Order: sequence, then structure tokens, then C-alpha cells
Amino acid sequence: MEWLSAAADNPVECRQVWADDPRMPALLPTGRFFDVLSVDQHLGMEMYDRLLRSGMPFGPTAIDRKAQRVGFFLNSQSRESFTHYLERETSTPPTYRYLDEGSAVVVPGPTPLFDDRYQWLRPPTRRPEANPLRPVALATALVASAELLARIDRFDEQYPTPYPAVAALPEETDH
Repeated sequence: MEWLSAAADNPVECRQVWADDPRMPALLPTGRFFDVLSVDQHLGMEMYDRLLRSGMPFGPTAIDRKAQRVGFFLNSQSRESFTHYLERETSTPPTYRYLDEGSAVVVPGPTPLFDDRYQWLRPPTRRPEANPLRPVALATALVASAELLARIDRFDEQYPTPYPAVAALPEETDH
């Protein structure tokens, strides 16, 4: 958490707070050491699962259970790259927030408990190395996950009960 606390306005104080209470969340400015892609929790959990299962490169990931948001950490100054790849994936991107210079994010403490509001889905183990594939992976996962969730929502609307599914089957014919 050394590199993460370095992003604080007062890194020494931040490390001391975490030494005294490792569950304590901290408000850190974005843009200096890292940027954050923030999405709705439903979409974020699908993205997280997809990134994890596929082995795509991504960094630390946090969840705010009360605000129902998931934040994916990127190296600072990744906005242009992320936006470029997102525009290559779709002309109508899903809703997201990109936090960089001039913004801030609440990060979980080093060891949050299972019922804390702020938790790490993928905790930072060390300062993430610059990886040009991270913005590509996040743009790809964002679009793919949003498309999958939209299809699932359409399924629920189209087939609220088993009857519409059975009625949609072609009639059997004798050959």
C-alpha cells in the first residue's frame, strides 16, 4: 500500500492512519499516480469476472457497496488510450466515469472486512507497472459486459415465464 499512500496529499499521515486502523478508507486524488474507471456495480462485477476468467491484464479493483460502484485502477494519463480503444469497440459506449486529474476516489484500507462499505476485489500488491494493454482490456470488457447484460435483460423481458418460450418453439411436423 506504500505506492497507494504516496498518492495522498500527506503520504506519511495516510500510512499512519492505515497503521492505526487498516480498515480505514482514504480519499485519494486521482491523476497523479493512478486513474480510475468507475462503473455501476452490476456492470462492474460482470467486467471483473470477465477480466479475471479471461486472464486479461487489469490492475487493482475496488467496490463501494453503498454507492454500488466498482473502480478499476489504471496508470495515470490513460484516459486518451482508454477512450481511443473504447471508440474502436463501439459508437455507443455504456455509462462510465473516468477519474483522473482534478478528481478523487475513496479507496479501502489495506485490510477491510467482508462487510465494510469499501472493499478490494483485487487489492494492490505493488505499484502497477505501466501496461499498454490495460486500457484496451478495460475498454473491451466494458463493451462486452454491457452487451451481455443487455441481452440478459432482453431475455427477462421476452420470456418472463416459461409459456412465451414454449409458444415460440416451431410446431412439430410429421415427415
